[in-house]
Amino acid sequence: MHAKDILIDAYSRIQEEVHAAVGGLPPDVLNARSSDDANSVSWLVWHLTRVQDDHVADAAGLEQVWLAQDWEKRFGLDLPRRDTGYGHSSAKVAKVRVDSGDLLTGYYDAVHEQTLEFLRGLTAKDFERIVDERWDPAVTLGVRLVSVLSDDLQHVGQAAHVRGLVQRA
Repeated sequence: MHAKDILIDAYSRIQEEVHAAVGGLPPDVLNARSSDDANSVSWLVWHLTRVQDDHVADAAGLEQVWLAQDWEKRFGLDLPRRDTGYGHSSAKVAKVRVDSGDLLTGYYDAVHEQTLEFLRGLTAKDFERIVDERWDPAVTLGVRLVSVLSDDLQHVGQAAHVRGLVQRA
């Protein structure tokens, strides 16, 4: 099995978990926060998708799905166009609200498809390419893809946890 096949499998598991965390939830549960400073399911799934979209598009030399497919307009958030949610204050978290889980999963699925298309075309040598020199050591494509994977899995787990908390409240 090649590294790209392992990553394709891993990113597909994120997609499954996103659908499980969001599926069947009404807007009041998607947007609920367990406390004033907590993240909602909506924010967590939006954020993990924005990070994957931003980081993979950058590494692949592609435009973000968020902008290329007008997801920014579909969400209609009062946030900067390229905002990924990194460092969001409680007030900014509150701005990420959706009327339907289909919006979240639709955007995730579109990002997932772009991610898979990129991964399918990779060779073993591609994973060694430097994609970010702002770090020491510089970040390779392989490290970046694993970093996004790790971040996404953490956030989708948090979304599943928040779902359970809100539904039990």
